[in-house]
Amino acid sequence: MSVHRRKAGLFEGPLVKQALHQAVRKLNPKTMFRNPVMFTVEIGTVVMLLVWFYILFTGDTQQGSLAYNGLVFAVLLLTLLFANFDEAIAEARGKAQADSLRKTREDTPARVVLKDKTTSTVSSSQLKKGDVFEVLAGEIIPADGEIIEGLATIDESAITGESAPVIREAGGDKSSVTGGTKVLSDRIRVIVTTQPGESFLDKMIALVEGASRQKTPNEIALTILLAGFTLVFIIVCITLQPFAGYANTPITIAALISLFVCLIPTTIGGLLSAIGIAGMDRALRANVITKSGKAVETAGDIDVLLLDKTGTITIGNRKATNFYPAPGFPEAGFIRLSYLSSLADDTPEGKSILELAKSRIQLDGSVDMNLPAHAFVKFTAETRTSGVNLPDGTGNSPQWGHTVGRQRKRAGNRGDRITGHHQNRHPGSF
Repeated sequence: MSVHRRKAGLFEGPLVKQALHQAVRKLNPKTMFRNPVMFTVEIGTVVMLLVWFYILFTGDTQQGSLAYNGLVFAVLLLTLLFANFDEAIAEARGKAQADSLRKTREDTPARVVLKDKTTSTVSSSQLKKGDVFEVLAGEIIPADGEIIEGLATIDESAITGESAPVIREAGGDKSSVTGGTKVLSDRIRVIVTTQPGESFLDKMIALVEGASRQKTPNEIALTILLAGFTLVFIIVCITLQPFAGYANTPITIAALISLFVCLIPTTIGGLLSAIGIAGMDRALRANVITKSGKAVETAGDIDVLLLDKTGTITIGNRKATNFYPAPGFPEAGFIRLSYLSSLADDTPEGKSILELAKSRIQLDGSVDMNLPAHAFVKFTAETRTSGVNLPDGTGNSPQWGHTVGRQRKRAGNRGDRITGHHQNRHPGSF
């Protein structure tokens, strides 16, 4: 499956506006406490604000001029806001990338089966555990659940990356379905097995937004190291005051705080959380959803990637490429029969046969399209066969007239086989 996203700029208006708002909200000490380096910078900023007010109201200049202390306070405040802004802009970009996933969850309609066996259409976000909904061919499954009735082929490429459709049916270990996948054929009834907000799609949205991002081992180790450095430099700056008093060289509070902020690894502490979020966002722009920051760190060390099967890395366009009639049967007639046998197949394979047939010969007027609806044999996951019952003389091949069918074989993933049957003879195959 190919997904095309518009490449977002780094400083788009809506993202910047949202990030600025979040940068101010992140000044909350409860939030800053998680980052020991920036938390100590915030304490220094509050102290400088109190000193500035003290000089403003008392006129005492022993701690420096009003302008000097105000400048130090402004620089510290900008440092805090910048550190919060880079984290907020990374989170905002992640949230913007998650909008498409959230839109899928909110806009997907769900046909809920009521107690009187009738159905009512509601938004998928209103589904709760225990609800039963019905999904028809061509529709998106609105929530995670278990099939309780029916059998269908399902396209799970949006979630698993597997290009080939899979078969899910009631009973056994092949009954679970995931919200956001697409039913390609037949009809199923599914019972919801997750609470609102706990589905696979909800978890992906939370991971993309960074709301539930857990710190990686390297990030935890680096945070501990930075906290240790901060503690050492706090002791260094505190001991400077007695030495300065002994040498009769007074040091202002603004000078001590400025020295402390310059000594501690403020830059690393301010950018640490943003780096992890930006890594997950960069992976998402390459259509890769990472479930943790540790996965992003591991990806940086990967030189060779081995996958268990080629289906997860193919484009996923399962298309017909050629028609191969049996010896003695005209190619044009075989293409017309193949076209008719695929009209009742709504799967990607069936549609590709129709497109290929139209590109090879002129079908308008050459194929009898005025056949009754009951003449077509619709493709189902159970039979894996589509076709059409023809009267004698249809398809410009009177001698091959009765039944044309197309059967799909999954063995070896070699493709499809189209056969026409009359008196145990096969005019051609694909």
